[in-house]
Amino acid sequence: MTRSPLRGRYADPAAVLAAALLVLAAVLVGRHLQDTYRVLFVHWPPLFADWAPHLGPGTPAAVLVGAAVVVYGPALAVRLPWRGLLGAVWGCALAWTWSLALVDGWQRGVAGRLTRPNEYLTAVGRFHDIPAALRGFTHHIVDGTAAPWPVHVAGHPPAATLTFVLLDRVGLHGGGWAGAWCVTVGSTACVAVLVAVRALTEERLARRAAPFLVLTPAAVWVGVSADGYFAAVAAWAVALLALAVTGRSPGWAVGAGLLYGLTCYLSYGLALFALLLAAVLLLGRRGVRARPVLAALLVAGAAVVPCVFTLAGFDWWQGYRLLVTRYYQGIGGIRPYGYWVWANLACTVLVTGPATVAGLRRAGAVLARRRTAPGPELRLAFLVGVALLALLIADLSGMSKAETERIWLPFAVWLSAAAAFLPRRRGWLPAQAVLALLLNHLLLTGW
Repeated sequence: MTRSPLRGRYADPAAVLAAALLVLAAVLVGRHLQDTYRVLFVHWPPLFADWAPHLGPGTPAAVLVGAAVVVYGPALAVRLPWRGLLGAVWGCALAWTWSLALVDGWQRGVAGRLTRPNEYLTAVGRFHDIPAALRGFTHHIVDGTAAPWPVHVAGHPPAATLTFVLLDRVGLHGGGWAGAWCVTVGSTACVAVLVAVRALTEERLARRAAPFLVLTPAAVWVGVSADGYFAAVAAWAVALLALAVTGRSPGWAVGAGLLYGLTCYLSYGLALFALLLAAVLLLGRRGVRARPVLAALLVAGAAVVPCVFTLAGFDWWQGYRLLVTRYYQGIGGIRPYGYWVWANLACTVLVTGPATVAGLRRAGAVLARRRTAPGPELRLAFLVGVALLALLIADLSGMSKAETERIWLPFAVWLSAAAAFLPRRRGWLPAQAVLALLLNHLLLTGW
């Protein structure tokens, strides 16, 4: 029987074409809805951005870093010693993210991002008494209460704002240091993904994924929002658990739990990372008998941060319920679910790039033939499949209507690992870099 072309060499381009058509539909339908009804509250749907072609001080560096990773990245990913590769990946990710952020200049691209009226730094002065601020945190979430929090402060548990309060307390004042923190910490997310992929699958797949994790278009938003920092904390929770379940010290599971607890107090929606942690426990090679012990250590670690905040007077569940009220008081109650439930996925295509789309298609093919697929590839496909599942649950919840290019960064970094399935990396890697450069130079992101 002759094999269908769509099951052969044309399958990846067909998947990318379908994703491109999804983006085009989101742009055209979104433009019509915004121009006609003014209900989307974004200027360049489906992204929260403005059309504004421009160059900036970071442009030469961004082009040089992108070109260098395209030319030398795949070969170095194979040849470097493992620890050297991790250092190189972090260094290149830092250079890539910083250069993209500086395309918009220092003030707009870095220092001014977190000082805007709706951002975290505007509330730092209200935390002069941290225990009192935590006890009264939920009293200021809903609009109409006395001195309601700015949108991003109200929209997240207090650990998000508290991070910038503590930076300020140690002398790192202002938006420049806050932006540097987000870029520096956020850029480690790709290292965490590599550590987890190597532990759970095999080193070959991790090395194949490395250049794609560096040149991800998601770096455009890692450099301009606190969500890049959240993504790194969540990624390291998964990475530490991966180390625990694959023969390293079980104590790593406690560390994973601590970071997962912190993740939940950085962003309500990232509680969905419990799905990835459960997947890691299933993929572990310590044996069935070890899983209950590791799960218990994970839960014990995860209980620490919630206990601290609860004793300090902050009720996570009450905060979430009040956030839902605040969400529907604002533009979240106006933005149409029927558009964003699929346009959010178009945002994800732009954030993760064509290589990830093709890689996810291949991951789906691996899962479809799971009985004959190689073990490492099957485990990687399962891991990215669970990350995609978590993203889809977040989408269906209706609490992520628009702005998902930054909100879903923690899930996007895991989807990018699917590019390890691509057999010909040279063509896909430039596509990732070009997409990121075009997005950053043609649009002014809203974050």
